[in-house]
Amino acid sequence: MKVFIGKCSALLLVLCLLFVAGCATLSLPDGDKFVFLSSTIGPIDSGIVGALEDQFEKETGIRVRHVGAGTGAALKMAEKGQIDLVLAHAKSLEEKFIADGFGTQRIPLMYNDFVIVGPVADPAAIKGEKSATVALKKIMSQGAKFISRGDKSGTHVAEMELWKKADVKPQGAWYVIYEKGSEGNVPTLKYTDQQSAYTVIDRATYLSIKDQIKVVILVEGDEALLNFISLIPVNPAKFPKVNNQDTMTFVKWLTSPQKGQMIIRDFGKDKYGAPLFFPNSLEWQKNKK
Repeated sequence: MKVFIGKCSALLLVLCLLFVAGCATLSLPDGDKFVFLSSTIGPIDSGIVGALEDQFEKETGIRVRHVGAGTGAALKMAEKGQIDLVLAHAKSLEEKFIADGFGTQRIPLMYNDFVIVGPVADPAAIKGEKSATVALKKIMSQGAKFISRGDKSGTHVAEMELWKKADVKPQGAWYVIYEKGSEGNVPTLKYTDQQSAYTVIDRATYLSIKDQIKVVILVEGDEALLNFISLIPVNPAKFPKVNNQDTMTFVKWLTSPQKGQMIIRDFGKDKYGAPLFFPNSLEWQKNKK
């Protein structure tokens, strides 16, 4: 039972949320509770969430089920106390979630990076630009079409932080908010391709569908484009019914250098020749030193 909120229509979205609310309090047929994860969509689309869940269940017998949504929506669902764990990538939203008492701590898990993609013709002439903010200023000054998810997801928050660093308030006919941006990065990237436009997207999403699109990576490697992904256990003091015991077992497994971090390190190498994510738990960082 893996539910993907981003792929529901407006009506189905309501039904999915009701279904999720009910599932969160149910037990599996054998009487054991499962860990209920709300995750940002990108890691789900890449396949890494499923790979981690499946291996964890194989080793421990503890089941994990997830629901996918943009980081903002994923955190909102967790605020109702019907989620055990959140996987997110928007530091400002995560910190507010914890400050408001809904989460216990922000636990580093992994990272990848964002890139700026656009048409091969590159009308804004940003190819090879070392600074993401300079590239965005060029896009704005040329009035080149730019697609934004516009949905308060982690990707959208990261994009807006880049515009802020560039001291630019994006607006005008050239700046297009994709009406289906809440469906995730894959649909947004495909729409960007159809429009021969620019966008900010995570590298994993780009690699996963690069054979289906014509837009190419034009700007990469800027430290400002790093994309850190965190775990946040939902606060059992605020929501006593959350499955905190199994959740923390899962968190410990995910952050272990010998377990989840090894899967993260190798994920994508066989298919793309390079990993889609990089391990970043505190335990992994200590082992590297």
